[in-house]
Formats: sequence, C-alpha cells, structure tokens
Amino acid sequence: MHDKNLKPFPPPLLQSDKPQEECGLIGISAPGEDVARLVYFGLHGVQHRGQESAGIAVADGDSIVVYKDMGLVTQVFDEQSLDSLQGGHIAVGHVRYSTTGSTHWENAQPIYKSYSKGAFALAHNGNLINSKQLREKLSQNGSRFRSTGDTEVIASLIASFEDLEIEEAAQTAMQQLKGAFSAVIATEKKLIAFRDPYGVRPLCLGRMGSNFAVASETCGLNIMGAYFIREIEPGEMIVIDQEGLHSTQAVPPAKPSLCIFEFIYFARPDSYLYNRNLYDARKSMGMSLAKECPVDADLVIPIPDTGTPAAIGYAEQSGIPFGMGLIKNRYVGRTFIQPTQTIRQMGIQLKLNPLREIIEGKRLVVVDDSIVRGNTTKKIVRLLKKEGAKEVHMRISSPPIRFPCFYGIDTASRAELIASAKSVREIKEFLGADSLYYSSFDGLVSATLRNYEDFCLACFDGTYPIEIPPDLRISKFMLEKTEIK
Repeated sequence: MHDKNLKPFPPPLLQSDKPQEECGLIGISAPGEDVARLVYFGLHGVQHRGQESAGIAVADGDSIVVYKDMGLVTQVFDEQSLDSLQGGHIAVGHVRYSTTGSTHWENAQPIYKSYSKGAFALAHNGNLINSKQLREKLSQNGSRFRSTGDTEVIASLIASFEDLEIEEAAQTAMQQLKGAFSAVIATEKKLIAFRDPYGVRPLCLGRMGSNFAVASETCGLNIMGAYFIREIEPGEMIVIDQEGLHSTQAVPPAKPSLCIFEFIYFARPDSYLYNRNLYDARKSMGMSLAKECPVDADLVIPIPDTGTPAAIGYAEQSGIPFGMGLIKNRYVGRTFIQPTQTIRQMGIQLKLNPLREIIEGKRLVVVDDSIVRGNTTKKIVRLLKKEGAKEVHMRISSPPIRFPCFYGIDTASRAELIASAKSVREIKEFLGADSLYYSSFDGLVSATLRNYEDFCLACFDGTYPIEIPPDLRISKFMLEKTEIK
C-alpha cells in the first residue's frame, strides 16, 4: 500500500460555478493482459469526474495490491508505480471528487478491506444518505475507520457479513444502503460491480474479446479498447470470474432516476447514456433553447467546454453565426503549487481568455449549461463587456438549480444556489447581463429522448426520488467529527 502524510490537497485556483463532479470508476477482468495499464488509460477517460485523487487496485488470484495518491492520474502514476502493479488479471480504478469526506489521502480510493473470507478493494461513485447511521452501528460492533468517506462504510458493511461469500455479502449490504451508489470490487479472483436500485449514478459494461470491463461512462471503455455492451441495470450486481459473467438482480429496481446532470454536464459528450449520445443531446438542448428564448444578436459563443454543444445547437437553430469568443486554458485547475494572492487576483482570465477581435462591438448570445453560485458567470459577463461586447445575452441549457443534491453532487447547501433565493430577473441583474433565459423542463427532457420519469430532477423541482430523512443535514464534512488516525 502506497502511503503519504495526511495533508489536505490544495483547493482549485478558481471556485467553479458548476455543480462539482462526483467520481469515476473503471474495472477490468482480463487474464494475460496488462490490466494495470489498461485501467490507467481507462481512468484518463473518466478523469473529468474527479481530480482530487486517483488509485488502482490489482488482484493476481492470491493477493491484492493498491496504489493511490492525491492528484490527477498523470500525477499519481508513472512507469515505476505501474510496474509495481504487474502480474494481475483483475483491476479496479478510481478518480475522486469528494462529496463526503475531506480531501485527504485516507479518503482516496480504492479502499482495501480484509475479512474472514479473504480481501477486496472497493471503489464507489455516489453518496449514501444513511452513512452516518451505518457507521455508528458498525463502530458499535467493532469496526474501525481510517477514512471519513462513505466508501469505507460500504466496504466495512460488506466485510461485517463474515459468514457470507463476497457476492452474498455485497448483495446483503446493498439491501441496507440508501442513496446513490455505483461500485466496483476486486477480490483476489473476481470482479464485481453493482448499482443502486434507482440508477442515480451511471455504470456500464463492456467487452474486450473474451474479457469484460466496467466503467462509469462508455468513453472509459472506449479508451481501453472495449466495446459497449449495455448499462448495468438499477439494483443489478454482476460478477466476473474464470467461468464468465453472472448477473443477479441483487435488489428490486425502483423508479429509474438517473441524475439529469449526467446529460447536462457531468458525462463526457462522447459518452452514451440511455443509448443517447450526449453531444447530440446537448446540441438538441441548445436548439430547444433557441426556440424558447430567441434574441437579436450577432454571434453565439459558448462558455467552454461544456457549453459548446448547446451553443452549436443554438446557433444552428437561430441562424446566428457561431464563434469562439473565449479560449479556455485547460491546464489551470488543481495544482500542488499554492497560488499567491496576486495570482488569485488575475481572476477568471487564468481560466478563460477573451478574443477581443471576435467579440468587440458584437451583440453576444453566451450559452452555458448551468449556473450554481453565479460569481464566475458574473465575472465572465464583466470580462466580455470590458473587451468590447455591445450586449451579453446569457442562455442556460438547464432550468434554474434551486435545491441541493444529496446523492453525490457537491451542492449540499441551498444557500450556495443563487436561484434558490433570487428570481431570474434578479439573477440577470446580479450577473450584469442584458438578458437571461433558462431552458424549460420540456426543452431539457425532450433533448434526452426519454421521459420525465426516467430521471432525478430534484435539483430543479425539489422532488427527491429517494426519501431524505427530515433531520438530515448532510454536508461534505459530516463525518469529520471522527478523527483520522
């Protein structure tokens, strides 16, 4: 096990004005292949889902080796570390954005756990709404915790069923877990993957010849050379061993509730969800937005990169030319170098640089996928006008975010959400925009080619598919009262 001093990871240079990503999962069972490197490349495909830590666990039939650390995949792994993971035929990988638990090494995944039947390494994407209760119960029964995340709660719960084989233990644990969870497990000889009965977080299955792989998104399969077979169904558990693939409906499926933000923002545009390409879906969102919220303007520009497909759709539908008025610096984000106050005062131009020749004197339609706090969007509007934009008309391809998420998105506090307290008119005035329009519910959902009933839309309408306990005051640091030892 690779270890480091327990130091907090530095914050991002800029506070994002987006819902924050959750985590990304990769798993593979491929005897005779370099599974560690395959997972390493697969993690690049889901890096956008988490940039705080990365880890890989490899099993060779007799033992499990875990290597994890803070930082991006390329910061954590090199040739030497990947060489230390050679010889296995099963591997799971994880990239993390913390939604429960601080940014410490101990909260990095996969989590290694030994129990009476052997050992396993588990990685998880989602957020439990009963992790505190489960942790307290497990602690009373003798479990000891090193991390403050809910992933170790899941691992400890599975390990608590000492008389059960790993598949039965995982299935029994699933029956006690409440909330959003997609997980992959490597035992010494098996790869296991399961998904919560609502299917809030994505998880898909792929194939490489006679071998199998799982990933949070299809793009993670593609980069490993696997082709997409299907999504793992809500409540389903799959087990891959030397005899092949076995599927069990571990818990009865509930109302399908895929997080709509996977379509809007989280998942990569080259991924597929519900058999729908996300680039096409986001372009359709922009086309619907142009129909609902037309405006006389000279140029449509996106806030890159996630606003780009919708902006292309808006331009195509409206007939207004599309252009790139803002250039994104893709190398600004999380860093091991602490920025000085002088660097911080550079503000939004660290991340986005305007093209004055493109925007000067223009009436702009600026398309983005969402607004959370509004502070960064306000800076962008100010920057565009400073660089000569005549008008700035904001168009958002999702409805206003008015309610917090309890299922793995870092918007736990309603006070963070500008639309929870301000009207659209008030938000427009706060941003300094000449106009502001959000997508309708119909425009958003129709772009997915699915029905309202297939999604969790709680962040927009406050209707939570998984009941939230009345006394729950969940926050990112809810388990921090337990000291990391």
